[in-house]
Amino acid sequence: MVDVKISDILDGKAESDVQLKGWVWNIRFGGGIVFIVLRDGTGTIQCIAKKEELGDKFKELENLTRESSIVIRGRAKKDERAPGGYEIHCKDFDIVYVSEEFPIGKKEHGPAFLLDNRHLVLRSPRYAAIMRIKDTILHGAREWFRENGFTEVTPPIISGNSCEGGSTLFELNYFGKKAYLSQSAQLYLEALIFSLGKVYSITPSFRAEKSRTRRHLAEYWHIEAEEPWTTEEENEKIEENLVFHIIRKVLDERKRELSMFRDPSTLERIQKPFPRIKYSEVINTLQKNGYDIKWGDDLGADEEYFISKKFDSPFFIQNFPKEAKAFYMKRLDEKLVKCADMIAPEGYGEMIGGSERETDVDVLIKRLEEQEENIENYKWYLDLRRYGSVSHSGFGLGTERMVWWICKLDHIRDTIPFPRVINRYYP
Repeated sequence: MVDVKISDILDGKAESDVQLKGWVWNIRFGGGIVFIVLRDGTGTIQCIAKKEELGDKFKELENLTRESSIVIRGRAKKDERAPGGYEIHCKDFDIVYVSEEFPIGKKEHGPAFLLDNRHLVLRSPRYAAIMRIKDTILHGAREWFRENGFTEVTPPIISGNSCEGGSTLFELNYFGKKAYLSQSAQLYLEALIFSLGKVYSITPSFRAEKSRTRRHLAEYWHIEAEEPWTTEEENEKIEENLVFHIIRKVLDERKRELSMFRDPSTLERIQKPFPRIKYSEVINTLQKNGYDIKWGDDLGADEEYFISKKFDSPFFIQNFPKEAKAFYMKRLDEKLVKCADMIAPEGYGEMIGGSERETDVDVLIKRLEEQEENIENYKWYLDLRRYGSVSHSGFGLGTERMVWWICKLDHIRDTIPFPRVINRYYP
């Protein structure tokens, strides 16, 4: 018997005598036959155990319960009628541990119950598929960055200053001094371009937004990059190529998992270049469709939902008013900044925020003063402009936002093992 993974069998790589180690996802008794749906972390497969083949040992299966751990030995056979197209004909088995009655049943459970029992809910094939797709997204990002000359760096999570505004910071006591959990690694990445050139990081970010929408998390994973000698137009091409590569990576490696959530052909049809529209065009469209929004306002979840329902590919909204965006974005003119948000289609909204960075130290100081920030906290950041400043750009991609869209999920909390939202940090 050869030790194999279920995914090997489903991929047609192990049609022979095999040994599988896993957990009982479902079990059904039918006279002298037991049907066991086994999962092992790579997939699920149906195993058939017959009394006439197992003899007296067959009786041990009567003790088997959902989530019991078991080793099954048998022959893998192709069968189009079986879930996944393969099944195992059991010749022998060892029950490792009989589980207590599993609290997650086949009946409907409310969101609160499922979140309270998240540590058990994560065992389901649905969540396993989401996490495998997320793993491929992260691997695809690292792969693309490495192939395109970026260096991965490790910026701090604890910071003494704000990147995106003080109202959404988690404050903490840092040995008697006020500090914050990072909203973004961007300011630190900007420091590193002077020695390393193009850099990126994948780190947790924290936003203390008192929001109860289906698209917000208080803690999420942030894919961020910064590039010297790069304009905003060039920055958008970098974002576009990165996202396109990740989509293709998921289609190449996770089509089976992806098919649980959407028709993969909807992603296969996406091509470059992604559409680009101006902020002012978006405002005009929203106003014509009855939205109470004026020029100068930032786009909220409802507005992004409406606009993104009109697209079946990611697209850019360019050149927001400076009042709607962060202090570090470079001016296009007196009203607009050189920035763009990449919006996921199908109603999912913003996935990436990016911009060319302001290089004039006096402009930065003025913007910080307008936002009533303590200039002293940004002294080190302003030094970056005083000593050899160059044009540079960067962006931040919300990993969970991308998983949410690619998997076509109802709520972003399903994209992360243990979601942190306004009313939950357990378990």
